[in-house]
Amino acid sequence: MHLWLGFAILALILWGITGVTQKLSTNRISSERSFLWFCWAMIALSAAVLPAAGRHWALGALVVICSVAGGALNGFGAWTSFRALESGGKASIVISLISLYPLLTVVLAVVLLGERLTWMQALGAFAAIAAAILLSFEEAAKTDAQ
Repeated sequence: MHLWLGFAILALILWGITGVTQKLSTNRISSERSFLWFCWAMIALSAAVLPAAGRHWALGALVVICSVAGGALNGFGAWTSFRALESGGKASIVISLISLYPLLTVVLAVVLLGERLTWMQALGAFAAIAAAILLSFEEAAKTDAQ
């Protein structure tokens, strides 16, 4: 198995568990407080990773801007996921829909970076879109029935 695949599977497991912990926290405290605890955890992890990062701080402006923008977008994404869970979204639906964010990454990679998709990859992207539609219809049908 390739090293990158092992890390990707570990990320899948960690983020899968995260969806449940986020829902449990927003059941008991506000999304803002949940997000603040999330941020404190990220600061602690950053402090732990800092020694491994080394002292190579001579970075170009574009690298810094992209890194900061990525962190800010990740943070806003996390906060809005907490809000979705706090406002009554079921973890099984909210986290599944949020987890489709790679589709936007795929579209942007094709448009902005000139990457190409195989027909199998494009088929997978369309299957994910169909899954999102089916998930939201299921939730809408349950809401209408109540």
